Amino acid sequence: MSTLGSIGAAPTHVLSALRLGRIEQYVLLQLGKSLAVALGVISALVMLIDFVEISRGLGSDTDLSGFRILGLMLIKSPAVIVQLLPFVFLFGTLAAFVGLNRRSELIAMRAAGVSAWRFVLPAAGAAFMAGILTVTVIGPLAASGDGMFQRERSRISDGVGGGEQEAIWLREGEGQRQMVIRAARQDRARAELLDVTFFIYATDPEGRRAFTERIDARSASLAAGRWRLVDAVGAQTGQRATRYSTLDLPSSLADDEAFERFARPQSTPFWSLPGQIRRIEDAGFSSTAYRLRLQQLLSTPLAFAAMTILAAAFSLRLMRLGDLARMAVAAVVLGFAFFFLNQFSAAMGSAEVVPPVIAAWLPAVLTALAAFTLLFYTEDG
Repeated sequence: MSTLGSIGAAPTHVLSALRLGRIEQYVLLQLGKSLAVALGVISALVMLIDFVEISRGLGSDTDLSGFRILGLMLIKSPAVIVQLLPFVFLFGTLAAFVGLNRRSELIAMRAAGVSAWRFVLPAAGAAFMAGILTVTVIGPLAASGDGMFQRERSRISDGVGGGEQEAIWLREGEGQRQMVIRAARQDRARAELLDVTFFIYATDPEGRRAFTERIDARSASLAAGRWRLVDAVGAQTGQRATRYSTLDLPSSLADDEAFERFARPQSTPFWSLPGQIRRIEDAGFSSTAYRLRLQQLLSTPLAFAAMTILAAAFSLRLMRLGDLARMAVAAVVLGFAFFFLNQFSAAMGSAEVVPPVIAAWLPAVLTALAAFTLLFYTEDG
C-alpha cells in the first residue's frame, strides 16, 4: 500500500517542481518587460532604415505616396526584425538581469540560497518556446510579407523600366526526358513566354544525358499538361530543321509555374520549404540555399535560448565582480560574434563547403556551449 502511495505521489511531486514559483514569475515578468523594450527599439530602427531605403530606391524612381511607402515598409520590415530577434533576447535579457542586479534583487535571491539555475533556466525555456512560436507562426507571416514586397517591387520596377525583363530559365522533365527552357521575356496578360528556346536531352540507362533536339518558337503557352508552341523551328541532332506552325510538347509543370520564379529562401515560409525543396530538386536545380534556410529555422529556438543564458551568465558575474560596463560590453561583443559566425557559416553552407545541417546548427550549438560553460563557471566556480 505504501508503494502504491509513493508511486501516486511521484507525478504530483514532478508537477509541483515544474510549477513556477514567485521568484521565477517575477524574473520572467521583468524579462518580458525588457524584451518588449528591446524589440520596440530594434523594430523602430529597422522600420526607419527600411522607410528611408524604399523612399530613396523605389520612391525616387516612381511617384509613390507616403502611405504607399509606409505600406511597403510594413510588409518588408518584419522579415528583417525576425532575423534580428537573437539580439532582442541578448539585449533584453542583459537589461533585465542588470536591472535586477542594480536593485540588489539578485543579491537577495542568492543570499536566500536560490540557485542561479532556478531563474535562468525558466528564462531560457521561455526563449526556447518563443523560438518555436517564431518559426511556426511569426516567421511564416514575415516571410509571406517579404514575398509580397519582392513581387510588388518587381511590378513597380517593371513598370518603370518600360517592360524590359530578365530572361527566364526553366527546367523540367521526368524519367528519360529533360527539357531546359529559356524565354527572352514573358507576357503575363496573355500567359505566354516569348522568344522561347527548348533544349531537349535524353537520359540513357546509365544516367548519362545527351543533347537530342533544339526547338525555337515565337511564343509558348502552358495549359492542360502541354506546351503549345507557335511558329516553331526544331532540329534534332544530325537532321535538318523542321518548321511547325504549332507544336505541342508534354509538360510536368502546373499551369502557373511557367510564369513564377522560385521564391527566395528568405521569402519562403517554414511550412512551404520542404515542398519547395522537392520542386527545385525535381526541376534539376540545386536546393542547397533552401536546405540551409530550413535548418537555420530549426535551430532558431536553440539560438534564442543560448542568447538568453549567455546574457544572464554575464549579469551574474556582474554581481560578483562589480564591473558593469566591461561585462556588458563583453556580452554585446559575443552577440555580434554570434552574428558574424552565423553569416560566415551560412556563406560556407551556401557555397557547399560544409553541409547545410552543420552550417546552420554550428553557431547556435557553439553559443549554447559557451553560455553553459560560463554559467557553470559563474555558479559553481
